Amino acid sequence: MGRYVIRRLLQGLLTLGIVLFLLHYLMALSVQIRGNPAILFFGGDRTPPPAMLAQVEKLYGLDNACYDRPGDPCLVPFVERLQRYASGDLGTTLNGNRDVGDLLAIYIPNTLRLFIFSTLTLVIVAMLLGTWAARHRGGFIDHTVRGTTILIDSVPVFLVLLAYVYLAAVPLTNWARDIWGADTFMGEVFSPSYDPDHPWTTIIIPGIIVGTVGLATLTRLVRASQLENLGSDFVRTAKAKGLPNMRITVVHVVRNSMIPVVTGVGYIFAFALSGAVLTEGIMNIPGMGRMIFQAVQRQEVNLVIVGLTVTAVVVVIVTLIVDLLYAALDPRIRYE
Repeated sequence: MGRYVIRRLLQGLLTLGIVLFLLHYLMALSVQIRGNPAILFFGGDRTPPPAMLAQVEKLYGLDNACYDRPGDPCLVPFVERLQRYASGDLGTTLNGNRDVGDLLAIYIPNTLRLFIFSTLTLVIVAMLLGTWAARHRGGFIDHTVRGTTILIDSVPVFLVLLAYVYLAAVPLTNWARDIWGADTFMGEVFSPSYDPDHPWTTIIIPGIIVGTVGLATLTRLVRASQLENLGSDFVRTAKAKGLPNMRITVVHVVRNSMIPVVTGVGYIFAFALSGAVLTEGIMNIPGMGRMIFQAVQRQEVNLVIVGLTVTAVVVVIVTLIVDLLYAALDPRIRYE
């Protein structure tokens, strides 16, 4: 196990190095082709004096001559960037000169909250429906579950969010506040947009909606895995011992069917951290996806690179954790 962890960590570091270099190279190409983003510091429409522009370029690390040569990978600025990241200096933004680390401290917690509720929704619903379908294989319930999850998964998330915001949120909020009051949990949970004063409460509904992404796939994986385990030797032995069906399902079948669920959790974590742009945009949630999207619009190259770097780091860590959980869930898996 120890050698496997070390090997995976080294692979993860190599992956991060490649990702960082590709991000840096794409940024360099963008500067070389589209022009120096330091001009945005002066408002974009103004032509600053050369001396002032040179000072701003030096401040943001854009003064290297390689940015004037199309195709140049700019290796020296790349090494300098790695050194700054290693020392904890993530730089500042061009617009507003805000510290990137402070922005991450605002955006990351909201994305984690979205991930918690979306993961709980996906895991609980998929496990219940997958188990129910497996116990009634080939029957009406099995076909209904598979058809319903496919129908839910086929509806775009942004369409569900828009329907909720413009059709359901306001009536539900008014109804809840009339009964329980405006400052109560129920009075805030149906809010049509994110409220920074109630960060946990107003992110529940968006998290549940995001949790429906991939529901059909994970439900079918759970169903297939449980059907495989239901026909295994250890389940037949448990039945021969006279164990109750509930105990066989929970202790033997469900536990050995958790591998696809763990894989799904890792996938939705990466999605919630970097890809929930529409959800965060529609619900006004200041999260990582929205931050990266706005940074691209504003040509905040440093903020884009830092945001994607954080995403890559988390994806690598989550992938490693998922691989290690495989052995804990299934004793038949060995790493040596």
